[in-house]
Amino acid sequence: MSHPFDTLTPDLVLDAVESLGHLSDARVLALNSYENRVYQVGIEGGEPLIAKFYRPQRWSDAAIREEHAFTLELSEHEVPVVAPLSQAGETLFEHAGFRFALFPRRGGRAPEPGDLDQLYRLGGLLGRLHAVGASRPFLHREALTVAGFGHDSLATLLDGGFVPKSLLPAYESVARDLLRRLDALFAATPYRAIRIHGDCHPGNLLCRDEVFHIVDLDDCRMGPAVQDLWMMLAGDRQERLAQLAELMDGYREFHDFDPRQLALIEGLRALRLIHYSAWLARRWDDPAFPQSFPWFGSERYWGEQILTLREQLAALDEEPLRLF
Repeated sequence: MSHPFDTLTPDLVLDAVESLGHLSDARVLALNSYENRVYQVGIEGGEPLIAKFYRPQRWSDAAIREEHAFTLELSEHEVPVVAPLSQAGETLFEHAGFRFALFPRRGGRAPEPGDLDQLYRLGGLLGRLHAVGASRPFLHREALTVAGFGHDSLATLLDGGFVPKSLLPAYESVARDLLRRLDALFAATPYRAIRIHGDCHPGNLLCRDEVFHIVDLDDCRMGPAVQDLWMMLAGDRQERLAQLAELMDGYREFHDFDPRQLALIEGLRALRLIHYSAWLARRWDDPAFPQSFPWFGSERYWGEQILTLREQLAALDEEPLRLF
């Protein structure tokens, strides 16, 4: 069966960009993106533009516009972020059945793992992001919850038959044990849900001309602030404690942080693991996914997932990271 993105040809991409009055030079470069389709389009006499075509039926128009509004709000508060281009007050456009947005091109390099100076600067950037994010809630976007990221994801994997039968009992058992622990952990840990980036891995915080900027708020949602912080940490416990101290020194210059949220880090890591497998499963009808992730569905992959989830169960028994 064909997939909606099958009809998204280079000619259609050029036509969409030119429908907004931009004259292309006919150069189209597909960028590395799976959830949506993203292209760099050359413009006659100007800098290339980035055209992002949204996956059909994933977000409502209201949810996409809310993402754009949040990005523009951050920009208005001088938070360095790549915001969509506006035309006559609109940022979301439609062409040949596809919804799309245009962005300026902003390249850069990802942070160096464990670099304490960079972590201080990234902490300040994320503190500024959350200061704006805490000012009002999202109305149309999903929240990060154990129910949505955990239980719904497990149901997708089990109901769809994605786990090999030989490993199904072991995977289901460890996943259900983990989700019971996460239900209890999130119920016992007080936190305030605010607007967050939602997918704040280092590849979405790029440095150019010694300035870090935020990219790709496609997964922004309501959630605990620590979700945007824990993926900045790497290494053993002592290394992560030192990194956390630098991150928080920068963060707290712009926004308060409740240290009780630190107890959620390993739980959030577990949710990301289960949700990632479910994301692959939900996108398996997209030809780009079997081609790019051929190992998904193999016994080796699911065996590794079982071991990883067991490690996460053990990690939940360890003392959470602390601020000193």
